[in-house]
Amino acid sequence: MLPSVMPMTDDEQMTNTEVTYTELTNTEMTCAEVASEQTFDASAVFIGLVNPKTPVNVGGIMRASGCYGVDGVFYTGRRYELAARSGAVQYHVDTKDAGERIPLTGVTSLLAAIPADTQLICVDLVVGATPLPDFVHPAKAFYVFGPEDGTIGQEIIDKADAVVYVPTVGCMNLAASVNVLLYDRLAKSHREAASLTSNLASGIPSSLSGDALIRQSRDNNNRTRVKVARESRKPRHIEASCLEPSSSDNAMVVTAA
Repeated sequence: MLPSVMPMTDDEQMTNTEVTYTELTNTEMTCAEVASEQTFDASAVFIGLVNPKTPVNVGGIMRASGCYGVDGVFYTGRRYELAARSGAVQYHVDTKDAGERIPLTGVTSLLAAIPADTQLICVDLVVGATPLPDFVHPAKAFYVFGPEDGTIGQEIIDKADAVVYVPTVGCMNLAASVNVLLYDRLAKSHREAASLTSNLASGIPSSLSGDALIRQSRDNNNRTRVKVARESRKPRHIEASCLEPSSSDNAMVVTAA
C-alpha cells in the first residue's frame, strides 16, 4: 500500500524536499565524472499531480520516480487518498517500493510546494504548448501533470515557465505520460553528458552505465543477454561459383534437330 500523507498547508515548511549532494574535489574524480557532476549535480526533479484519481497511476508514478531519480512527488485533492484506503492491494504497482525512499506529499497548493530556484513546467495537451521533442529541460524542474479525467488549472498554466505536450494521437495514461517525460529528460541529459565528455580523455565509468547498470536494474528472473553475431556463412551458390571450372564446363553439347 502506498503511503498517504495528510495535506500540508501553504504555510508549512516542506523540509522533506531538501536535496543534499556529496561534494567531491576534481582530484577525486575522473574527467568523465567531473563532466557528469557538471551536468547532473545541480539538477533536481519534482513531480506535481493535480488531484490524481487512482492508486494505480500514483503507484506507477512512484515506480517511475524511483527509476529516473525524482526527488519528490506532490499531489492535491483527496481522491487518491480515499481510493488508497479502500484496500485495493491487488493493484499495487510500485513493486520496487520507491515510495519508501521518495517523499509522496499531499498539499493544498502545488504552486506553494515548488522549491526555490526551480522552474514550473506544465505537461498537458494545452493549445500553444511546446512539443516535448523540441523542449530543453531545465536543471531544476517541477513538472505538473493534470488528473486522469481533467486538465491543469489555468492559474497554474499562467504561472508556468513552460508548457509542453507529448505529440501522440490521443491522450496517454497519466503514469505513462510521467514515464515518457522523465525518459525524455534522461535521454537528453545523457546526450549533454556525452558532449561534455567527448573532448576528455577517459570515458564514463562502466560502474555507472552499460552492463553493470543493466545487471543492477533488471528483474531477478531476467538472465538474457545479447549474443555476439557470428560471421555469416556464404550462400551455397556463392561457394559453388568460387570453384575451379572442370573440363566438362568447356564441352560442346549437340542436340539432334
